Amino acid sequence: MSVFAKATASRSARAAWTGVALAGVSALLLTACSSGAPAPAESDEPTKAAAGDALPIEAGERDLTLKIGTILPQSGTLAFLGPPEEAGVALAAKEINEADMGLNIEVVYRDSGDTTTDIATVSVTDLLSQDVSAIVGAASSGVSFTVIDQISSAGVVQFSPANTSPDFTDYEDNGLYFRTAPSDLLQGEVLGNQIAEDGASTLGLLVLNDPYGTGLAAATKESFEAAGGEVVAEELFNTGDSNFDAQLSAIKAANPDAVAVITFDEAKVVVPALVGSGYPGDQLYFVDGNLSDYSADFAPGLIAGSKGTLPGPKLEDDFRERMLAVNPDLADFSYGPESYDATMLIALAAYAANSTEGADIAKYLRQVSGGTGDGEVVTDFTAGATQLQEGNQINYDGPSGPITLDEHGDPTEATIGVYEYGDDNKYTRIN
Repeated sequence: MSVFAKATASRSARAAWTGVALAGVSALLLTACSSGAPAPAESDEPTKAAAGDALPIEAGERDLTLKIGTILPQSGTLAFLGPPEEAGVALAAKEINEADMGLNIEVVYRDSGDTTTDIATVSVTDLLSQDVSAIVGAASSGVSFTVIDQISSAGVVQFSPANTSPDFTDYEDNGLYFRTAPSDLLQGEVLGNQIAEDGASTLGLLVLNDPYGTGLAAATKESFEAAGGEVVAEELFNTGDSNFDAQLSAIKAANPDAVAVITFDEAKVVVPALVGSGYPGDQLYFVDGNLSDYSADFAPGLIAGSKGTLPGPKLEDDFRERMLAVNPDLADFSYGPESYDATMLIALAAYAANSTEGADIAKYLRQVSGGTGDGEVVTDFTAGATQLQEGNQINYDGPSGPITLDEHGDPTEATIGVYEYGDDNKYTRIN
């Protein structure tokens, strides 16, 4: 089964995702962060359309050249997400250009690194010098918090396919920040419920000590304990740590029924160590930050029966094949659909505005997503551009599902799948 979550357009960071419907087994969401954000930047007049507003669409053909950049992880602890995310952007750009509807899109790909480096700042500086109208990324909320002020102060749209920190909801971003990923408030709620519904009464948490890890852990703990469980161990580690003996020993001593591994790439080290110490591999829970193909990393059967969660509906075969046509070496498709949809929405907003100025694109992004305007549902660029040429409103739904951005730039709808690892240490969707 999948979990469908819908939030009202006026949600706040504390009240986000109150309309979650959990049917049977719970599920999870996405990668990024939660607490520890820097102080918000000051802002005067946001450029996003206010709730309920719908700006007019100018009828007629377009002649636009749109340049966007990406800051997605080519290196660092989320590097496994880079290929599918960049492939999603590349596929959208390819299909937009092939549509030949009067908008040509150019993409400049750059690395985001992780929070241990300053790669993202360097990449953003380079992209801004090339006069991009929008930047897709970063994947990590922690990384996005290091560059969001730099991007918004330049009047450029930032659109992340994977940021999940609740702190973005009310962040003063000049109305220029958007995301296709739902908040960790929902992610933690569904993860905690998933573990409880699987029969665990005690839980251990191994947590990356950054905004993503601590925020997701707090939400998971609250949800699990509300379901009657008890968190008996909560061990933190820092990005760059290479020795986890103390944390793993503390978790093993607490003997929890389940362990949630809330990390990024560090899972490749901590999971074999924990299972090697005698903890059952089928009692582990992975999150979107580390739900990956471990067939080349772990001994066969090491985590067979363990589970993990990932946002988005089941990937359709057609979209998978289109992604593989762009990058035949893809082994993981996480956040590829969200990256594709972010790129499509940016292009459709530019088309609706008949402008490639960042502020103009931002004004129409919510509208083309269906957040305002009550437009006709479209699922590809050609259909959307055709409607816009006629002066009609549109509501874009893509492979990541309905998006429907609210006045904060947050998606108000999400579908979450539950996955299970087999003997080959690869994961497959089970509902």
